[in-house]
Order: sequence, then C-alpha cells, then structure tokens
Amino acid sequence: MKERAFITLTNGFKDKLFRLAKRLLISNEEAEDATQEVLLKLWKNKTKMTEYKNVEAFAMTMTKNYCYDKLKAKETGNLKIVHSNYKDERPSLQRQVEAKDSLDWVGKIMNDLPEQQRMIIQLRDIEQYDNAEIADMLGINEVAVRVALSRGRKKIREELLKKHNYGVV
Repeated sequence: MKERAFITLTNGFKDKLFRLAKRLLISNEEAEDATQEVLLKLWKNKTKMTEYKNVEAFAMTMTKNYCYDKLKAKETGNLKIVHSNYKDERPSLQRQVEAKDSLDWVGKIMNDLPEQQRMIIQLRDIEQYDNAEIADMLGINEVAVRVALSRGRKKIREELLKKHNYGVV
C-alpha cells in the first residue's frame, strides 16, 4: 500500500479514532497521541491491511485497547465526558444554560453506567456505528449490544427525568 492510499483510507475515520480516544482519556493531547500511535501501528502493518474485512472497525478496536492500556498504566478511573464543542444556536441565554446543564448531567449519568454500556452508547449514538459493527469491535453478540444499549439509554433517561422533575439525581 502506498502512502497516498493509506492517507486516503485513514482520513475517513481518523476523527472518529480521536473522538473515541478523547472520550476515554479526556485530554486532547493524550487523545492526539493515541490516535497517532494507532495510525502509526496501522502504517507499520500496512501489508496486512488487505486481510481485514473492516479496517475502520479494526482501528477503533485498536484505539479502545490502547486507551485502556494507558488508563491501566495510570491507575485512574476518572472517565468523564467533556462537551466543549456543543453549540446551541438559539439566542435565549436561559435555553443555553439549560442545555449545558442537561449535557453535564448526561455526562455524569454516563459516568455511573457500567463500562460496557458507556462504550456501546458512545459507539452507537455518537459515532453512529451499527449494532453488528459494535458487536465485532467489542467481541460480543448483537443481542448483547442491543440489550446494553437499551438499558444504558433507559438509565440515562430515568436519571435525567428525575433531575428535571425533582432537581436531584
């Protein structure tokens, strides 16, 4: 595989790799490092890339594993969501504050989810992968993906409704 073909192939999914790494590692710098490491590993094994059915899914799995290894090395469990790129186009300041507050609560609620549910929600609802691709990436069957996704969404919805209705979570 030539350099130009590799760049063309990886340009389609390198932003997804970065977002997944940022979700897991929190830091922009560490996420960039993780993305570069994964792309470098892919480049070093470019002769084997034709053997993979879905290079993007393989790269996402590599990114997930690399990030987990980094987190284990740091011995930290501080996984949290940071939505710094959210924009609400409505002019109402109150709406903007309410939307930001809701996103913060969703992030806090997601942090309390089991790791597998959190990862499946990230891949399905944010990265827009289908259930079959997620099942391949995580090494589980599609039924388990659907069940975890349903339970995770239900938990987020229930806790968010509690917050909005009663002001406590």
